[in-house]
Amino acid sequence: MSALSVNESITFNELKELLGVTDGNLASHIKSLEKVAYILVRKQFIERKPNTSYAITTAGTEAFKKHIIALEKLIKLT
Repeated sequence: MSALSVNESITFNELKELLGVTDGNLASHIKSLEKVAYILVRKQFIERKPNTSYAITTAGTEAFKKHIIALEKLIKLT
């Protein structure tokens, strides 16, 4: 979510490389985020090649902010 929050959009391959995960692992996480409407999925063809990109939604941004706040509270407790 952090990569999506600082980029207008990011492709599947960019996310995979950034996170160092397998196609299947990333696809599973993406599907979960899409299901709760935290991300938008855009599929298109660029020079006859399929290209999938993702963007964070308003709901995703709010959920991510709440997650960061919760993490900061945990850090302050230690």
